[in-house]
Amino acid sequence: MLLPSHQRRIRNCALEKDGDGSQPLSHPVTRNDSQDDSSLGSSIPPHPLGIRPLGNKYFSSGADARKSMGALQVLPDEMLMQLLESLDARTLRLFGYTCKFLFACCMADDIWKAVFLESELGKKSSFEWRGTWRATVLGLAAAQTIRVDCSSVFSDVLHRPFVCSHISLRHYTENIPAANEIDRFEDLSHEEFAGKWSKKPFILTECIRAWPVARSWTVESLLSQYADAVFRAEAVDWSFATYCQYMRNNQDESPLYLFDRKFAEKMALKIGKEEGAAYWKPDCFGSDLFELLGAERPAHRWLIIGPERSGSTFHKDPNATSAWNAVIQGAKYWIMFPPSAAVPGVFVSRDSSEVTSPLSIAEWLLEFHAEARQLPECREGVCKAGEILHVPSGWWHLVVNLEDGIALTQNFVPESHLGGVLSFLKDKAAQVSGFERDISDPYGLFVSRLREERPGLLEEGLRQLAEKKRRWDTVVGDDCSGDQPQKKSAGFSFGFGFGDEDDEIP
Repeated sequence: MLLPSHQRRIRNCALEKDGDGSQPLSHPVTRNDSQDDSSLGSSIPPHPLGIRPLGNKYFSSGADARKSMGALQVLPDEMLMQLLESLDARTLRLFGYTCKFLFACCMADDIWKAVFLESELGKKSSFEWRGTWRATVLGLAAAQTIRVDCSSVFSDVLHRPFVCSHISLRHYTENIPAANEIDRFEDLSHEEFAGKWSKKPFILTECIRAWPVARSWTVESLLSQYADAVFRAEAVDWSFATYCQYMRNNQDESPLYLFDRKFAEKMALKIGKEEGAAYWKPDCFGSDLFELLGAERPAHRWLIIGPERSGSTFHKDPNATSAWNAVIQGAKYWIMFPPSAAVPGVFVSRDSSEVTSPLSIAEWLLEFHAEARQLPECREGVCKAGEILHVPSGWWHLVVNLEDGIALTQNFVPESHLGGVLSFLKDKAAQVSGFERDISDPYGLFVSRLREERPGLLEEGLRQLAEKKRRWDTVVGDDCSGDQPQKKSAGFSFGFGFGDEDDEIP
């Protein structure tokens, strides 16, 4: 379940005066010093209800709506919002009519998203999306939405998600330092990839242009062919027509990301170098050793569609696999770090089984992007339509759509990363994902297939595995008793899922 933005870390906002100081803040105090404050602020309009950041309260001589809440004044905003999450739609609506502060709280769309997911409407694949979760649940047209002047409401919890949904991404994706730029090539041979580039990110600019889908797929063309097809978009299964309504008209800080692993079957696509194929894997990446598993291989390919601002927070791809991500329409900003890097704002348990990154993409950009960009390990780049990006095994990455877009991605096991994958399957069995439930020993299955088909390669992989374990034991010893589980990240996070169950949505 996705955490509402008010449950994430909240930073105080500063006052932006305009005349009598009545205007809401356009941006938070914590910022990238290289950004131009005026241009950042100009991209953020006033809150539609007039809600203002908490800092404005201390410079205002007017009314304070919080004083009208009676005994509820003692509750911090975060706790109050958690309380409201337990209410049903009718009670939430009526509760909001008691005073301006509670009206502002009960209009927060994160709360109505939770109501939607628990409702009968949330179980449907096709319905009319009305621009917000609240309007959709209540069946309201735009003209029926109540507008109340909430300029006497001061709350970072209510104001910050609005700011985050309106920040200009160009402040973070332009002027990338030359040292940070992800390497770009027209194409690579497999020999070049295996010899030098299998452990580094890079972008290929010509590699996928021969794909039929690269020439024919747009959101509009897919809508005309697959309007009734039902795809997975994080916590929901919606028809593509419904998702397109949502994609074109939503106010979410972190828009739902369509991320479907069964798209080829749903769309009746041929994949591979054969007549009538929609696309095929690039030659430069060579053989995928998980192909030896045949029908028993874990989930490995996805269709990705999303609007501007959608994307995934920092994560590593599962099962120690590498990946490629091909942009068919739109453009994606990537920021990446090698496996051993300490990524600002991301906290990992000792055994790496739990990742804590309690920020949305926009919040991370606001809070940590400037710091992260200064790290020597940082790599950044924009992958445009017709280009493909390589994600090496174990690399941390955050990705955000700069415009409405379509992408195809696939995870694979190159020969150079066999030892790492064997180590993951053997030593982190509890974290292995994507295999069907009747496969109880993915490590044993993989080793068995390698022994049958590639015995020499298996021997080398096992040697790498033994050497890696020896080095690890030398550095940290065998005592892992100090591990403390942590909460998983908020926002979208990529996972294989397990068996026939839904993809992982933390």
